[in-house]
Amino acid sequence: MEIRPTTDQDLGVFVDTLHTAFGRFPDTPAEGGGGVWWSAFEMDRSLLALAEDGRPVGTAGAYSFELTLPGGALVPVGGVTAVGVLPSHRRRGTLGAMMRHQLGELRARGEFLSVLLASEAPIYGRFGYGPATYTQRLTVPRRQAAPAVPRAGGTADAPAAGSVEVLRRAECGEILEEVYDRYRRAQPGALSRPHRWWELRAGQPPISPAPRYVAVHRDADGVPDGYASYTTGESDTLTVDEIIAADDAVFSSLARFVLEHDLVARVVFRHFPPEHPLRWQFEDFRAGEVSHHTDWLWVRLLDVPGALTARGWCADGELVLDVSDPFLGEHGRHLLTVRDGRADCVPTDREPDLSLDVRDLGAVYLGGTAPSTLVRAGHIRAHRPGAAALADALFRGERVPHCLHWF
Repeated sequence: MEIRPTTDQDLGVFVDTLHTAFGRFPDTPAEGGGGVWWSAFEMDRSLLALAEDGRPVGTAGAYSFELTLPGGALVPVGGVTAVGVLPSHRRRGTLGAMMRHQLGELRARGEFLSVLLASEAPIYGRFGYGPATYTQRLTVPRRQAAPAVPRAGGTADAPAAGSVEVLRRAECGEILEEVYDRYRRAQPGALSRPHRWWELRAGQPPISPAPRYVAVHRDADGVPDGYASYTTGESDTLTVDEIIAADDAVFSSLARFVLEHDLVARVVFRHFPPEHPLRWQFEDFRAGEVSHHTDWLWVRLLDVPGALTARGWCADGELVLDVSDPFLGEHGRHLLTVRDGRADCVPTDREPDLSLDVRDLGAVYLGGTAPSTLVRAGHIRAHRPGAAALADALFRGERVPHCLHWF
């Protein structure tokens, strides 16, 4: 078997091989070109696995993204995508070989993190990825969506100053791109959406050309600072693809706007952030039904010291982390010292406080999974009392990480 990088001339073969692996047929591009989810593939970051007779039997790709870390740092990451092996060639080591080859290329680019969305949860843990952000669905019947009466001294229920106007998706592409870019720079766990994605209309709504209405929120000065992309469909349901907002007040204003839409019985928020305060803003706390709570962004560390010193920290402390990487056959013991929001991470021979797999380090890295949860699950081993609690305090971020971007 041979694994080789691709060029633009390989796009057709790459797309056909990938779709065959999943038993699907490629979409037809929208009129004017683009508009299919795979149109933003970066062929200089993609791989083809070839059988001995030269036939393509596997694919793996990567996008060039920026990831927002706790503390606000923006770092380049490889967004792994389009991973597939033909049914006729599975369980022969093809997938593992491609993933190992790809991790080597990511390191060669100087990227110390890799991210992906897992089609099946059991697959990518063995390659060192851990679930780092989560998302859920919120369904709200309109008749139960009355806002709570503001409490004494409270401000969270007050709507944001400004206005909302409804535009068609085709009318507001630049607004969506600008608002999303401001949002993702402040939201830990968020990924960039490169201009090329918007230009090619690649991905899912509201990036794609699928018809959508967009409620655009403008601040008191008329500057767009939030939007909600939505559509109405069967069963009297309004479905919100995503709400992107500068702050909770803008989010609440957009949520109330769609909840007051006529001729719908319920509103479904497809990507509702965990621990968001919106449910507390209903008079009936049970009005919102949470479902489809699931993992979203998976993270893989390629350089442990580099990754740990890049993010910000909310507490001071010192931990010795004994980290194993079975897939790459690597192991290291690191002294993590955090002071005033910044970290130093150096090799050490001191006794460990925690022993963990690199996949578990990926899961806790953004602050979306508490280390103590993985200790209780038997994934992380704590070697002394208080080590898990200290790790919780250190790895917790100032905001719960959330990722909306689909790739």
